[in-house]
Amino acid sequence: QVQLAESGGGLVQAGGSLRLSCAASGSIFSINDMGWYRQAPGKQRELVAGISSGGSTTYAESVKGRFTISRDNAKNTVYLQMNSLKPEDTAVYYCHVMVVLNSGRFVNYWGQGTQVTVSS
Repeated sequence: QVQLAESGGGLVQAGGSLRLSCAASGSIFSINDMGWYRQAPGKQRELVAGISSGGSTTYAESVKGRFTISRDNAKNTVYLQMNSLKPEDTAVYYCHVMVVLNSGRFVNYWGQGTQVTVSS
């Protein structure tokens, strides 16, 4: 069993910054891809940023230059540094982790979600 613990969401004014964290724990052999998704009310969940086990990153066009994803493999943790936040960034943010279990199985896990609200 694997658990994901998210933290770092909150309320911030436009132009401000927040840092999200997501730590994975449990029966983990290794972690492949990690990422952050978000879902705004009435909209589909979308990829915000992803990072591979080798450190390659990908970003949604809407956050390029403002958000930075990183990971600490020793801590099984992924981070999302969000700068220059805009009201349209308001959403529930979910971390996603592709875990290789001790059994050798690849399994996708999702965090419980953390609310990010940006006021204008």
